[in-house]
Amino acid sequence: MIDSTTTDVALSLRGIGRTLPSGERTLTILDGIDLEVYRGEFLAVLGPSGSGKSTLLALMAGLDRPSSGQVLIDGERIDQLSEDQLAVLRRHKIGFVFQSFQLLGNLTARENVMLPMELLGWRDARSRADQLLDAVGLSERGHHYPSQLSGGEQQRIALARAFAPKPGLLLADEPTGNLDGATGRVVLDKLVALRAEAGTTLVLVTHDPAVAELADRRIHLRDGRIDHEDAA
Repeated sequence: MIDSTTTDVALSLRGIGRTLPSGERTLTILDGIDLEVYRGEFLAVLGPSGSGKSTLLALMAGLDRPSSGQVLIDGERIDQLSEDQLAVLRRHKIGFVFQSFQLLGNLTARENVMLPMELLGWRDARSRADQLLDAVGLSERGHHYPSQLSGGEQQRIALARAFAPKPGLLLADEPTGNLDGATGRVVLDKLVALRAEAGTTLVLVTHDPAVAELADRRIHLRDGRIDHEDAA
């Protein structure tokens, strides 16, 4: 059911807790997270290793379920959806960019970009894929396989694939983490440009304050809680 009071909120976390059993003890990963991400906003999530950043992103994506609290996308509680319903929601509403690219090695760059659109039955998948390859500066590399591309090129292909089905929400987990500084900056510039053009809501996990500076707002996690936040 859509909550009519959250029309400008793309993503909402209410009282989120995540615990895991650890022997005879209970390990608290996240504790009492309250967060709203607004439509079209670029939010960066920072924090030291073990602070809960990746778990938070997984909960936003419906790839994990909270031990307590609610996760809502466009006002709909996704923590109550079945796995099949979550798969449909992700296919239609959420894009992902991972640190490790996650391209399919048996598909060309163009085919990797086309894949999410083909799964949705889009007839113009090839033309949109070519537009996105051009947008990330790789229009001449569409016929190459991932093994023939550099790390920076693979991540730019991953960006094009993430934006291909026009998701309302994009979740990025350390998208420049495996790249050197100069290459990472190229990838980041492409990500920011694509997001701005599409008006996509972006949540990006990073350990790099320089990356986070590009965001509209930053939250800092520590010991599973939001320690503080600041805006651009």
